[in-house]
Amino acid sequence: MNKNRGRPPGRPATKARIARVAQALFLERGYQGTTLRAVAAEADVDVALISYHFGSKQGLFGESMNLRCGRSNAIVSALEGDPAGLADRLLDAVTALWEDPSGTGFSAMDGTALRDEDVMRVFREFLEREVLGRIAEHLGGRDATQRATAAVAVIGGLIFTRYLNPLAPVVALDTADVRRILGPALRAALHGRPHTPRPPAQMSHSR
Repeated sequence: MNKNRGRPPGRPATKARIARVAQALFLERGYQGTTLRAVAAEADVDVALISYHFGSKQGLFGESMNLRCGRSNAIVSALEGDPAGLADRLLDAVTALWEDPSGTGFSAMDGTALRDEDVMRVFREFLEREVLGRIAEHLGGRDATQRATAAVAVIGGLIFTRYLNPLAPVVALDTADVRRILGPALRAALHGRPHTPRPPAQMSHSR
């Protein structure tokens, strides 16, 4: 197999071919089942060329599936910092990512792509692996997956009702309102309900 090694030739056709191959494999094998090595083998290129053009598996997924929102690490980056501010950082990451005026976040292309059931199926797996899985890993503990699942349900609800299938009252919220209204629910999901100790039982004294 004659693979390109060293500095890539920079031909747009090579990048486009990798993206086409990756899209077919993602749809056929799912997000987890598609490896960079498999894409490289199918596209007849060195795996380093994929990293050069797309940066990571997540970047390859976002570009090959025409989902610019899938390329960003904004939500993962929000996991860094003070745990007390995690909910607000996650909500800010979602609104900034999907409303980014520079065009690197949500676009009409994302909405169109996510109306395709095959794309949506793989996107759901992507969310489970790259978002829910990372949040659970960050939280730690026995119930980390449950808390991460609850958190992604809140985040997913925001994305669905604000961007994919907009509801006017949700769209009308500014980012401060998003934090104020959804912040408590997301904090409860991430950190769980505080444990309230039960009052000690009163002892009865016999006379």
